[in-house]
Amino acid sequence: MKDPKEYIEVYGAREHNLKNIDVKIPRNELVVITGLSGSGKSSLAFDTIFAEGQRRYIETFSAYARQFLGGLERPDVDKIDGLSPVIAIEQKTTNKNPRSTVGTVTELYDFLRLLFARVSDAYSLTTGQRLVSYTEEQILEAIKNNYKGEKVMLLAPAVRSRKGHYHELFVQMAKKGYGQARIDGEILDIEYDLKLDRYKTHDIDIVIDRWIIGENASEARMEQSLKTALHMGEGVIGIQKLASENIEYFSKNLMDADTGHSLSLPEPNTFSFNSPKGSCPYCKGLGMVKKVNTDYFVENPKLSINQGGLLPLEDIKSNKWILGQIKNILEIFGLSMATPIKDIPKEALDYIYHGCHKEINKDLKLAGINKKIKVNFDGLVSLINEMIDDKESYDATLLERHFTTEEVCPDCNGARLQASSLSFKIDGKNIAEINALSLLDLKEWLIQVEDKFSKNNKIIAHEILKEIKTRLQFLLDVGLDYLSLSRSSRTLSGGESQRIRLATQIGSQLVNVLYILDEPSIGLHQRDNERLIASLKNLRDIGNSVIVVEHDKDMIMEADEVLDIGPRAGKFGGEVLWQGKPKDLLNADTITADYLTGKRKIEVPEVRREGNGKTLILKGATGNNLKNVNLEIPLGKLVVVTGISGSGKSSLINGTLYPILNQHFYRAVKEPLPYKKFEGIDNIDKIVDVDQTPIGRTPRSNPATYTGMFTDIRNLFAELPESKIRGYKAGRFSFNVKGGRCETCQGGGLKVIEMNFLPDVYVHCETCNGKRFNRETLEVRYKGKSISDVLEMTIDEATEFFQPIPKIFSKVKTMQDVGLGYITLGQQSTTLSGGEAQRIKLATELSKRQTGNTLYILDEPTTGLHFEDVKVLMDAINKLVELGNSFIIIEHNLDVIKLADHIIDIGPEGGYRGGEIIAKGTPEEVAKSKKSLTAKFLKRELNS
Repeated sequence: MKDPKEYIEVYGAREHNLKNIDVKIPRNELVVITGLSGSGKSSLAFDTIFAEGQRRYIETFSAYARQFLGGLERPDVDKIDGLSPVIAIEQKTTNKNPRSTVGTVTELYDFLRLLFARVSDAYSLTTGQRLVSYTEEQILEAIKNNYKGEKVMLLAPAVRSRKGHYHELFVQMAKKGYGQARIDGEILDIEYDLKLDRYKTHDIDIVIDRWIIGENASEARMEQSLKTALHMGEGVIGIQKLASENIEYFSKNLMDADTGHSLSLPEPNTFSFNSPKGSCPYCKGLGMVKKVNTDYFVENPKLSINQGGLLPLEDIKSNKWILGQIKNILEIFGLSMATPIKDIPKEALDYIYHGCHKEINKDLKLAGINKKIKVNFDGLVSLINEMIDDKESYDATLLERHFTTEEVCPDCNGARLQASSLSFKIDGKNIAEINALSLLDLKEWLIQVEDKFSKNNKIIAHEILKEIKTRLQFLLDVGLDYLSLSRSSRTLSGGESQRIRLATQIGSQLVNVLYILDEPSIGLHQRDNERLIASLKNLRDIGNSVIVVEHDKDMIMEADEVLDIGPRAGKFGGEVLWQGKPKDLLNADTITADYLTGKRKIEVPEVRREGNGKTLILKGATGNNLKNVNLEIPLGKLVVVTGISGSGKSSLINGTLYPILNQHFYRAVKEPLPYKKFEGIDNIDKIVDVDQTPIGRTPRSNPATYTGMFTDIRNLFAELPESKIRGYKAGRFSFNVKGGRCETCQGGGLKVIEMNFLPDVYVHCETCNGKRFNRETLEVRYKGKSISDVLEMTIDEATEFFQPIPKIFSKVKTMQDVGLGYITLGQQSTTLSGGEAQRIKLATELSKRQTGNTLYILDEPTTGLHFEDVKVLMDAINKLVELGNSFIIIEHNLDVIKLADHIIDIGPEGGYRGGEIIAKGTPEEVAKSKKSLTAKFLKRELNS
């Protein structure tokens, strides 16, 4: 009997470390692939199934289109059957563009712009009154009703409060046959020689016609005259009674009836901050401007200008003229370039920074004469601004890096739009205010606003609102209710941006698609995990297949099918150990199963560390959603910061605490979020932030170069007798300089094929077969291995191989200790996962000389780690804490939280409903908290 289920069947997958495996993955189900980090989960899901799906999609293009795409290499697999179109949702793809926001990524902002363009009301910028617009018929109707039996003049405004003599305008009008104009309030005849005062502002209205309302002759030509007047006045006309002074204006555009000031009708791009029609002209729609900050000009006020005390002068290469001007300014005050900066009066510094234009006569007492000092200097601030705007030289880049801070644009206050775009409102709110609402509030606003529209507008708005609401609901379902549409994409965490793309995909309602997700639960609190799983099941239920690479316990247990890949990482993995239903997994004999059943577990420590009694205290933090938080961090302990996604953990630690310390120790430029004061900075002597950013952006960077051991390895090779005979220096063994490298790929080992609208593809160099070096270099061998072979070694092999050489051994050993034994020394940084990059940084720190007073900050270090890897990582961290260092870890993973010496729980919810410290203390104390959402999950974990 035929199996009714459909399968994706993979035969003979050998990509990376996969061991020629055959897999049958059921379609239209939620399948979780789990296993140790580096065991080959991503190789199966992304590099085999996704790569083949993408290649087949490209095969469907015409030969003409394919020539631009280059040859996509087939993944190393015999065949794959039952593949449907594939969409991969990875973590790496966050957009760094400052113009990209949550609204633009999800396309919600586009619908919002459409809504505003169609159903908003405009309000005057000056009086705040509602602006009205008429059609031609309505204007005619209004004139006939308001001026029955009156004699009136029809005027077309030609000039609105502008200077000029307007001679040409009058000549032109006279030629067209117009005889009169209302100039600055009085009616004058248009003469060929009429000229106005060139330096005064004028209002000119041309008299188009005179009507007697109700008279047949007038009525007959009214429509035609009105058309002419509207055309000449660009949509605005005026009506003036013959005997009176006042004009009543009517406009086809939106207009303020009192002042005659009009706005053009809104289009969707009126509200786009990426179009010149809508963007704020001062910050060009970025909402932020770079401003020169004079606080950075002087670091050590004891130095004089000659000794380099004024830092910008060090960055500006051609500064002779500037120095001359500064010398003159100082001379006015009787000082010289050798005066220490602390002795220069405030006024003189103000002249130097902000400019000074004056001539001063100064008596030279000794010589008995007086000397004229002429200063014509714009000031350092405006000079630096000019250089930055020109961006001609490298100086400008340095100046920008060292002396500018980002500030909110003073014109639009960060709204990114022009004032005229912000004068359109719905229910009293403009588009920027709605853009800044959290998604949850936005939903409430959309529900209550629908009843406030007029009958016509309701019909127009109904469709748009329906689109916005459905898309919004998907974002709320994946736990992003605390974000706002105006939030910049570059400030999102990997997990957040991945969930946004997931929501966008669910919103597109495709069916028969294979979705492959890479750990979507990153950065999610346990509570939101349930909502995420429901979203994925929703994707499955509308008829898609979902494959998730995941380590999360809940996700594994909720799946329809689980694949466990292993047994270990790197070349000791790459096999499917077990496949089946999650409930049967508990009886399987794999590391994953052992952790799920509790056979293996991460032990809770018997006692919590006491710490060294010193603390860091941060008072009054109010950045983003923080509500005047006072944070106390005990040192010498493992401190874990927990809380719902969006509760303010990152704002507090990465946004406030880290920049304060960074400025203190390393003169960093990033400004911390607002806070009142900070104490205890002397209790630590350095700060290290170990985050998940890639360790290098090019294929040339690898773990060996990042940790610095490659230098030692090259020196070792250069010391070999064979190298000495050939005269090879250490540079010969570098793949980044000419000499030893293969020149075809310039030592990259890969060639890049640029894709026009798909990611670039890398193929092996045909000359050196990816070895990176030329033949001669490879002939030098140490213990039978060439430099290329060394780069191909895994860390585990290198640990044995370099045992006799302590300098290299210590670095390799620490990488093995943090569980990276499976990656190769020369693996390109671009192929490392976020969790791996973070552990390489941690290993590099571990191998440095310890001061025992360092504060380490880690943001979700367990990303991409299997239970077993978490254990290895925490052992490494505990080693550092034992040496007296302090750790602050932001984390949702309960295995880490239960190991903490001190927990700080922030909440209670995300967004504006968070931002307070809810509970703090040891895990046992926090688990008793009633208010904390983390507590109930922690309690369950401690009791299990």
